[in-house]
Amino acid sequence: MAGFRSLARQVRDQRGDLALRRYSLRKCLERFAPYGHRATWDHLCARHGIEPEDRAPDPVRLIRALEELEDARAVWLAYETGFAERRRREKHDGLRRPGTFDDWHRRTWGGNGVAPCDDPEIHPTAPLAEVLGRLIAALGSEPGAACPVCAGTGIAWRQDLDREPWSGPVCTGCGIVVPRPVLTERALAKARGGRTRKLASAA
Repeated sequence: MAGFRSLARQVRDQRGDLALRRYSLRKCLERFAPYGHRATWDHLCARHGIEPEDRAPDPVRLIRALEELEDARAVWLAYETGFAERRRREKHDGLRRPGTFDDWHRRTWGGNGVAPCDDPEIHPTAPLAEVLGRLIAALGSEPGAACPVCAGTGIAWRQDLDREPWSGPVCTGCGIVVPRPVLTERALAKARGGRTRKLASAA
């Protein structure tokens, strides 16, 4: 099975058939697709003027789409390196099991579905690398009340997501499933349409 870099070379191969080069880009999304396969493809097509069903797209647009994907993958790989180093230190210090904060990382191994979109046609408009940078920064900061990608506060709880954890907070602005660790308990309770335990006990 070809890896991401091998497929990227096929996308860049000017001697190759355009349909094959397009196919290779789609195969890249099986290795790395931050929004999920369909949503990431829709995002790349929208940003680079590629018709989603065009079997022979403009090769320049195809390369630009690949470059955006590669830039985002570089951001993700740097994050994964940092995560692995942190886990090594924690194990050395006797913390063998990852905390609940790391559940998000476990579900996004390899970079697929890092910021999954509930609806494949609704996703952030910013470049993928920028979106991942915002998300990673938020995971290293104190929880907040807004979406770390678009700063929107319209967050709704969905019970029928297409992937694990199967339910969670979804940004109604940019469409991503917001990682729970970046939101405060109050924000999560608001998304669920309820109140935090602290507020409920004080009532």
